[in-house]
Amino acid sequence: MNERTSPLRLDARLDEPLSRWLWLVKWLLLIPHYIVLFFLWIAFAVLTVICFFAILITGRYPRTFFDFNVGILRWTWRVTAYGYGGLFTDRYPPFSLGEAEDYPAHLRVAYPERLSRGLVLVKWWLLAIPHYLVVALFSGAATGSDDWYSAGWYAIGLIGLLVLFAAIALLFTARYPDGIFDFVMGMNRWSMRVAVYALLMSDRYPPFRLEQGGAEPAAQDAVQEPSTPA
Repeated sequence: MNERTSPLRLDARLDEPLSRWLWLVKWLLLIPHYIVLFFLWIAFAVLTVICFFAILITGRYPRTFFDFNVGILRWTWRVTAYGYGGLFTDRYPPFSLGEAEDYPAHLRVAYPERLSRGLVLVKWWLLAIPHYLVVALFSGAATGSDDWYSAGWYAIGLIGLLVLFAAIALLFTARYPDGIFDFVMGMNRWSMRVAVYALLMSDRYPPFRLEQGGAEPAAQDAVQEPSTPA
């Protein structure tokens, strides 16, 4: 893995043609996924605490827990791409932790053979702070104001704002603007890289770099990861 290669590979494609109106009800269609993911993320949090101590003692992230947690990230990414973090596809996401090769959104993370015992103490809260500020801008920052107008457009985040523009474009033209797709993908890729680092799954510090487009820039460097059972 060279210096520019991230342990995360995040890909998606515009699965056109897209419905003009389906985005209006996706929040309803995704409720079953939100319920399942709520419990899966509780499990993720518990396993991450266990892995924190495992890394601190052994310098290794337990492989079984790693594969399970990557599956949760993958599931979350598919829901994001279908829902209001992207609207890239109208194909309903599968209820699966494993890779769905025929689905238009993919996530893989390279397993780290060794992790720093000391770095695990500070990377998730101290070292990641600059990235947290950027990701807050992407996903929506808390302003402490009860006045939505004074809170401004950043209350919903750049991702939400641009996806809203894309939804309006779909409604009137049945086309998803390519420029918005590329930019939204770049912000999602940045955010997920930060998540992988802060959740102790990598020691490679995320780059301050907006790598846009549907295909991972380092896609030629294949990520070796066995499939996770559904």
